[in-house]
Amino acid sequence: MTDCSGDRGAVAAPAVRLPVLSMHWRLQAFVHWPYRPQDLRALLPPGLEPDLYDGRAWVSLTPFVMSAVRVCGLPMVPDTFPETNLRTYVRRPGGPPGLWFLSLEVTQPLLLAARLLGIPYRLAGLTVAPDGPDCHYTGRRTGRRRPSGPEYDLVVRNAGAAAAGPLDVWLTERFHAYSLCAGRLWRIPVRHEPWPLRKASVLSLTQSLTRASGLPDPCAEPLAHTSPGVGPVALGPARPA
Repeated sequence: MTDCSGDRGAVAAPAVRLPVLSMHWRLQAFVHWPYRPQDLRALLPPGLEPDLYDGRAWVSLTPFVMSAVRVCGLPMVPDTFPETNLRTYVRRPGGPPGLWFLSLEVTQPLLLAARLLGIPYRLAGLTVAPDGPDCHYTGRRTGRRRPSGPEYDLVVRNAGAAAAGPLDVWLTERFHAYSLCAGRLWRIPVRHEPWPLRKASVLSLTQSLTRASGLPDPCAEPLAHTSPGVGPVALGPARPA
């Protein structure tokens, strides 16, 4: 396992010259929980290990809104739609630190095509409702075989103060995502400007996404951030890791 306390190498954004997907991310919330490394180890594919900060692994719930979505330079997807990720932080020997998605929920069916690259998108009913300094996010996974799946209900409040400490940056400035497809590990580069990040508080939260992903329920109070968003975000082609 690698402990990256104070390691700022994770903030170097890669070059993405020919994006296969571009978009804007808006009204972003981050809710982070610390976990024991052994809680994550069994959920990761061979070749990846939990990335640690002060000896702890982290898992983050990240609801947001996607807009201005383009695939390979084609006309823009005419929708603005919510997405919700449950993610953890990983490393591989000789490779850059990045993200591993435990679940991805989206309302736009076109995004399900990313499952061909091993990115586990699922359809869900999601809402994002800003109200002054607060924002209310909800989600429930749907499907023909599971009309009522894992869900969450979250209200966060923007505290206004900038968040730029080492842990804040470590948890948010991640520019590579890993996926598993056809038995092989792939790496997807992601480029965007640094997050305009604000401290936040969780006013209310109920969720069953962590347990549905094979994790125990969080046992610590979450660390939270909000951001108005970033964009354009460019995703490069997946490459074997």
